[in-house]
Amino acid sequence: MRTVILCGGESSERDVSLASGRSVARALLERGHEVVLVDPAAVEPVLAGPLRPGDPVDHVAVAKEPPSLSEQRQWRQRMHAALTGGRVLDLLRDADIVFLALHGGWGEDGHVQALLEMAGVPFTGAGSAACAAAWHKGRAQAVLGAAGLPVVERALWRPGAGDVPENVQRLVAAGPVVVKPVADGSSVSVHRVDSLPELDRVASEVRSRGIELLVEPFLPGREFTVAVVGDQVLPVIEIELTTPVFDYAAKYQPGAVSEVCPARVPAAFASRLRDLALGAHRALGFAGDSYSRTDFRCDAAGEPMCIEVNALPGLTATSLVPLAAAGAGWTYPDLIQRILDLATR
Repeated sequence: MRTVILCGGESSERDVSLASGRSVARALLERGHEVVLVDPAAVEPVLAGPLRPGDPVDHVAVAKEPPSLSEQRQWRQRMHAALTGGRVLDLLRDADIVFLALHGGWGEDGHVQALLEMAGVPFTGAGSAACAAAWHKGRAQAVLGAAGLPVVERALWRPGAGDVPENVQRLVAAGPVVVKPVADGSSVSVHRVDSLPELDRVASEVRSRGIELLVEPFLPGREFTVAVVGDQVLPVIEIELTTPVFDYAAKYQPGAVSEVCPARVPAAFASRLRDLALGAHRALGFAGDSYSRTDFRCDAAGEPMCIEVNALPGLTATSLVPLAAAGAGWTYPDLIQRILDLATR
């Protein structure tokens, strides 16, 4: 198939996405597909291609820190222009399928999916509505809670010049809490906070950017994640942390944490997590042609809570969905081919 891979983009997950795109390209080439690798936010958006089986693809490492967003405005301008006209749009329309290896921002919140839907271009993963539903963590948790899935109490807060809202103060007083952007990925800017002065320091980092924060109780128990590909639920992964939270550096540096698949838990507990992941997948509108990854953290009593659902989880060599696929007996090219097949069946 003639496949265009979209990667890079304009979010804080740009570096992760560039690494995912190249990993996907190698897998598709191994399976005999023709590939064009495109970063719609770049000055020269076509990174490589058309590539054919046997052609090499360079490797890109993910840095310990997310990229600066000082150029985000320019990235977004270039990205919008590339996806709505000119050479890139021609490439997309000529392709048999567009493989979305974008993470975060416009690539995961439904923007890119909506543009492709309007252009009549087929693509992998969930549609714009499901992506938008999952991307805003506060609204997603409200939907999950309404569907009967276990979620924690939470408060939304956009730091400004005024006082900290009473509901946020109450959560901090009962703390500790986790504070993170309500719409971001790869655990960027995730903090454990134990006091109001600590909260103020975290808020000062985002106040000038107008970012909305999600404040929720810190759950001291074990952490798990479960991927769903189509209608198949993959084995449970346990994330064994050496830090209070699973942050960006821990996610993308080999050996930073221990990720165990399948998780060493009783069969009944693993089955429960898998059922919850499939329930979350469906509650947010993910259809049988898409995939997702649901993250869980347990409270002090060992009860799992749904933390978030990822519409376009990472596909780098160290990402969690490929690890879960390996636990199911799939190779990395098997996983990528299955995602492709879901979008073209």
